[in-house]
Amino acid sequence: MEEKKLAIIATKGSLDWAYPPFILASTAAALGYETQIFLTFYGLQLLRKKLALKVTPLGNPGMPMPMGMDKWFPVLLTALPGMEAMMTSMMKKKMASKGVASVEELRELCLEADVKLIACQMTVDLFEMDTAEFIDGVEYGGAATFFEFAGESDICLYI
Repeated sequence: MEEKKLAIIATKGSLDWAYPPFILASTAAALGYETQIFLTFYGLQLLRKKLALKVTPLGNPGMPMPMGMDKWFPVLLTALPGMEAMMTSMMKKKMASKGVASVEELRELCLEADVKLIACQMTVDLFEMDTAEFIDGVEYGGAATFFEFAGESDICLYI
């Protein structure tokens, strides 16, 4: 029986968007899928050795807010200074209190499970990113590299 394949495109670089690709990839790898994550544009932030990921409620209407704030707190006020730091802190505490692994732990789990992390070379060049700031084990490639794998995948996800 041929091994199943999962291809994921990760384009977001915020704390709340860091979890889905790593959770899905590590789970798929544990289930025996050959798995690759193609990280492009802001998703490349997830490859940094030192993560400084934040979450913002601004422009995220589906985000549950503490004390029912999503029902009464004006959206415009979520742009106030300090709101991003407060929401990031609250998200991290909530994840830890529920026993959810950190992004760093999930990323390491993916590497241990042989999930290929492929950084988009075009985006690295476009934003003049220093690849020395990326974790070890990252491969580099373009859209053609992604399609080579994704074209044979059983599942392809865009996150």
